[in-house]
Amino acid sequence: MAAISLAVAPGARADAAEPADATTGILPLGDADLTEVTTGRTLAEGVTLTRIMRGTEPAPADQINTTTRGPWVVNVLTIDPREARGHLKATYGPDLARVEKTTDLVRASGALAGVNASFFTFTASQLYPGDPVGLGLFGGKLLSEPVTDPAEANFVVDANSNRALTGKLSWSGSVRNRTTGATLPLEFINHPPVVPAGCATLTDQTQCTLPGDVVRFTPEFAAATPSGVGVEIVLDRRGCVVRTATTRGTALAAGQTSLQATGQDTVALLAVAGQGCVEQTSTLTDQDGEELPLRRGLFGVTGRYQLTKDGRIVVPAGAPGDSFFARNPRTIAGTTRDGKIVLATIDGRQTTSVGTTMDETAAVAQALGLEDGINLDGGGSTAMAVDGALVNHPSGAERAVGDALVYVDGPYRSGN
Repeated sequence: MAAISLAVAPGARADAAEPADATTGILPLGDADLTEVTTGRTLAEGVTLTRIMRGTEPAPADQINTTTRGPWVVNVLTIDPREARGHLKATYGPDLARVEKTTDLVRASGALAGVNASFFTFTASQLYPGDPVGLGLFGGKLLSEPVTDPAEANFVVDANSNRALTGKLSWSGSVRNRTTGATLPLEFINHPPVVPAGCATLTDQTQCTLPGDVVRFTPEFAAATPSGVGVEIVLDRRGCVVRTATTRGTALAAGQTSLQATGQDTVALLAVAGQGCVEQTSTLTDQDGEELPLRRGLFGVTGRYQLTKDGRIVVPAGAPGDSFFARNPRTIAGTTRDGKIVLATIDGRQTTSVGTTMDETAAVAQALGLEDGINLDGGGSTAMAVDGALVNHPSGAERAVGDALVYVDGPYRSGN
């Protein structure tokens, strides 16, 4: 992993069994005279949980988005790799396409604690709601590629060392026929391809003259690959063709992958991978253009907007009226200058905790000592669990999410 410049998080305060001095605030939120109370406990060696409450009076319901009196409730999980015996990783449910509650993901992983992580398809897809909208890296397997949207920010951690980085990753992939040398770029990994609107009525997509998608699928995606018109080629673990179909949708056995195409790209896929054996490339690069090798123990999730970089606030200004930049519940991930990993939730949309704008979220990240921090999925998804139970208060019933970042109190072993 690339070298990381890793400010001290609130871990030093989290060992306190009693509230800290209420006159000494660390959250740059609201009026300066607000009372702030910090409490904390040690969860395991090198792992602390801090709860910060700023403001004591519930907000009027009609002033949640505008009040300068709060209150705000922030929960902070701090992991010190120099002392922690366990590891941080990303995890999802039975398959990538389904959703599970953060509490369930923590329990199923045998984890001590965790938070929700990536942005995911959610209500945009009834069939595949858990499909990550951006990077999904699990144990060295790239199961979802980062998108080109400059707003995407990624959090990557090596579970072997608990070293983490934040930033914007890029991806490229291709399929090459070993015999002919013909090559075809891949567009996505584990995302249902789109059929061109002008060819939606064509059963035979090879007759389409409009560009479609070329997608690689793995068994981790779902019980079966997406069905519909188009072409699908199933490959064995060596990359050799097992079967070719002129419609999409099949179950993949362990070790198999498939390539799907729609629109005009069906012809190109058949020409490149319709017979024989192929080589598939998949390359992640960081924002400096350096390759990030995919190795066991590497995990990565997708956020939206970097909050801090090298200790500076870098979040952009939102467009007027953009609800994403308004006050919402938030989930934050990042690293401190001395190498600690910080995961934090900010409750919101409630009179007991009003939430934060993107500017306020970045200010909180900086105040918590995050040299580099990103904004993970928030709103109704924001959740933090310890021992499988919620420690924050979601803005509604706990939402099922696509994946989570979880801390397991034990060494990382491939497959755990």
